[in-house]
Amino acid sequence: MEAKVIRWGDDLAVRLTSDEADRLGISEGQTVEIVPRAPEAEQWHGRRYVNGLPVYSLAEMVAEMRRLGPDFEPPTVDWGPDVGAEIIADDDPR
Repeated sequence: MEAKVIRWGDDLAVRLTSDEADRLGISEGQTVEIVPRAPEAEQWHGRRYVNGLPVYSLAEMVAEMRRLGPDFEPPTVDWGPDVGAEIIADDDPR
């Protein structure tokens, strides 16, 4: 749904028709939240935004890390030998 922004003195106001307000359950004096969306130029690229910031997939982040080179790869962590439930017995008949 779109609503028109109008000038109200020195301020701006969002104008809804009475039908739109009824359909949304909005009444006079009620506080509403307005969530801005990314500019149209950024939306058609299929990118998802949260709070105005792009959201990247793990594959995109790994590809960018590899593109930047080995200085941007995190160090490998040696956790020591496997112990407990993470040991997988390949010959287990279960």
